Amino acid sequence: MVARSSRSAPRPLPPAPDGAVLRAVALAYLARFSATRAAVEQTLVRHVDRWVRRAIASGMEADAASQAVMPARDLIPRIVADMEGLGAVDDARFSEFRARSLARAGRSRRMVAAHLGARGVDEATAGQAMEEALGAHDGEGRETELAAALVFVRKRRAGPFLRPDADEDEAAQRYRRAMDAMARAGFARDTARQALDMDVSEAEDRIMRMRSA
Repeated sequence: MVARSSRSAPRPLPPAPDGAVLRAVALAYLARFSATRAAVEQTLVRHVDRWVRRAIASGMEADAASQAVMPARDLIPRIVADMEGLGAVDDARFSEFRARSLARAGRSRRMVAAHLGARGVDEATAGQAMEEALGAHDGEGRETELAAALVFVRKRRAGPFLRPDADEDEAAQRYRRAMDAMARAGFARDTARQALDMDVSEAEDRIMRMRSA
């Protein structure tokens, strides 16, 4: 009797992805994640690229594999637009939600902008979304930024959130370290000082107001 191989036979290569396949991939992705246009596009590009790699591994010439998926690549912008038309992709809505979430977690406005940019949101959309979610930079946005700074400080147990039994040396050390960390995190120096010098009851109240807004 011939022993069976411990390795299963490779799966046959499916047809090159078409519009129906790409649409199904996009919908499956969006059912799991809130995403931007860029993220959906990257997901579809990766799906096509995986098929090319698999085709080459199965013995197809690289040029032939690339040619086979050209129609699918051309369809990707249309599929992304279809997802927008369905309301499943909305960069502005995504950006507003993410901006609020990040500020409540202690991220500065500068870091929020960097986060949105890294996810493919264009500068104009990101800027408008932050105005809507966090307030105008020179108005309500200042209060949101200060509250975010307070969340940042609380995580580091500095300033108003310093443990009661800390001595002067520890307090000064935590203050300096918090100032340095806040600068790296994108908070302005004046905002950092205001957060660190605030009374704990006012600090907690400001954080609560931001998170309940």
